[in-house]
Amino acid sequence: MAPAVSRLRSEVGVGALPRRALAQYLRLLRLYPVLTKATTSGFLSALGNFLAQLIEKKRKKENSSQNLDVSGPLRYAIHGFFFTGPLSHFFYLFMELWIPSEVPLAGVKRLLLDRLVFAPAFLLLFFLVMNLLERKNMAAFSTKMRRGFWPALQMNWKVWTPLQFININYVPLQFRVLFANLVALFWYAYLASLGK
Repeated sequence: MAPAVSRLRSEVGVGALPRRALAQYLRLLRLYPVLTKATTSGFLSALGNFLAQLIEKKRKKENSSQNLDVSGPLRYAIHGFFFTGPLSHFFYLFMELWIPSEVPLAGVKRLLLDRLVFAPAFLLLFFLVMNLLERKNMAAFSTKMRRGFWPALQMNWKVWTPLQFININYVPLQFRVLFANLVALFWYAYLASLGK
């Protein structure tokens, strides 16, 4: 009887919640990989935009509860759910199939594919989707691209290159989208600052 009580205490202890959450997340990843990654991406993208707004307000010394743009996190959630999660999921799978680990210099080739093909295309898609969700015309999109694309891509290469090298080569495939989403909390804050 004592082992059962001890096990029960450990299951309801402080450490049990993170273990149960991780077990549930792993189960959902196994059963619904694209939906789980899309949902996670949507949530973390929205959180990243919300945090960016709070940081911006604090920097300007404004009341943080006043004038928060609720449409910003919603736009980021939509982009994360419909684009970031699913596209990243399939891109990482494609990369594994196209450049298997056995290929010489596979890690470098994967990184080059990500940095020189996926990153610019994904950034372009980000600007386009945000422009559409903000209900702006193509002239506004063109202006934003001329002003913001190249600086954002350069910053992407600086920030994401070492992180993507780790992600692509050392993070297990099923966790790569999650890893990128956690890094993106800060990245989306940077991208949101470009929109101002």
